[in-house]
Amino acid sequence: MISSPKAPVWVWGLLVAAVCGVSSAGALFQHVDAVPPLLRASWRLQLTSIVLAPFFFYQWRQQDQVTKKKMFENKTLLILTLSSFALALHFGAWVASLDATSLTHSLLFVTAHPLIIIVGMGVLSTFYIGFRQPSRLEVLGAMIGFSGAAVTLLDQGSQQGGHTVTLWGDSLAFFGAVFVVGYIVSGRILREWMPIFLYAFPVTLLASLLLLPASWLMEPEFASFGISGWTDAEFFPWFLALALIAGLLGHTGLNTCLRYISPLVISTSVTLEPVLGSLIGWAFFDAGIPGRWTWVGGPVLVLGVLMVIYGGVDVENTNTQTQPSLGEE
Repeated sequence: MISSPKAPVWVWGLLVAAVCGVSSAGALFQHVDAVPPLLRASWRLQLTSIVLAPFFFYQWRQQDQVTKKKMFENKTLLILTLSSFALALHFGAWVASLDATSLTHSLLFVTAHPLIIIVGMGVLSTFYIGFRQPSRLEVLGAMIGFSGAAVTLLDQGSQQGGHTVTLWGDSLAFFGAVFVVGYIVSGRILREWMPIFLYAFPVTLLASLLLLPASWLMEPEFASFGISGWTDAEFFPWFLALALIAGLLGHTGLNTCLRYISPLVISTSVTLEPVLGSLIGWAFFDAGIPGRWTWVGGPVLVLGVLMVIYGGVDVENTNTQTQPSLGEE
């Protein structure tokens, strides 16, 4: 079933707002590129943690002692830590890509994680008996998606707004997609029993802290901006927008919609992020118009992602398997 017939009208409005909120993150990050990327990613996650904290404590008070005890088991703490590392690597690579390539290219490659999941499934199913093999539609979708990505690479060196498309920048965005798979897999494991804010808050907070020493070691400008420089009046409005619009409205909104609307509809809607994000960047931040090969390859890449999503749904309907999840941006 595509969606619940009882889904309230307001949910569809929230879905539109949430997808737009998620899509705004790239343009907002790129707008404050005076801040080095790893520190910029940490600031975003710091402020998001502050926004998530009240929801975390509210949900914590609602839990029984069994759930609270399970939160501190070694396995739980290990998965939370691995998820935090994956989230930190994802944000670090993706934000760095926004400085090194165009907004459209960054969004296209960082949202390609369903293609990476299919590659991983294919490799794991070869070595582990009983691990689900990708369906034909999923494999075909991955092949089409990667073909579309290859076509977009022909725009290397073209100028889009104030940024030049580069292989290095596109690669960073792709690595951001690779790393977010670890965050997704960890979330799948823990979210079977752990409420959303009990998962999101500690992972986001630890990821923000992990990025600080990385920025200190790798970014000479770290001392000029400071650990919590987002409190400066010059930066605060933009990082608050990232936390509230892209974070709370975007990702929490999508999780709320999942209670009423099929994951298929949510996943399909999120594939619009490169399109909407590019439009937001062009309309409000002079991000420029994509090159001709991006116009050709981008839709092909998105088509491949959609085929992977729908292929996963077909398998879910027959084998009760879950489809690739939504990433955090």
